Amino acid sequence: MPHHLMNLRHVPDDEADEIRDLFETHNVAFYETPPSRWGISMGGFWVHDDEEAERARALLEAYHRERQQTQRRTYEDTLARGESGGVWFMLRRHPVRTLAACLAILVIAGVSLLPFIRIG
Repeated sequence: MPHHLMNLRHVPDDEADEIRDLFETHNVAFYETPPSRWGISMGGFWVHDDEEAERARALLEAYHRERQQTQRRTYEDTLARGESGGVWFMLRRHPVRTLAACLAILVIAGVSLLPFIRIG
């Protein structure tokens, strides 16, 4: 019976490549199904054997823990260098684009809510 190890929808290419390398390095007999272009099927990494599934899941868990720490450090470094931030950062760095995006959000919300506002 096939065991689904990981969904590939919204997985960055570098992460998928690292997982393929991880499985190949540890001789995990896996196969891959790609996600569909229209989002109907999720795609993913699979194995057939129960024992192989346990081993692969343990490898994935360790990999994801390490990746989370690496990505967190990278994000904290970009914050410390002032290269990333929230809404106020974007407003200071790109005021016209940020205000245009906020205005577009308000217009879309207003048009969407207009039928409900007229009811009352």
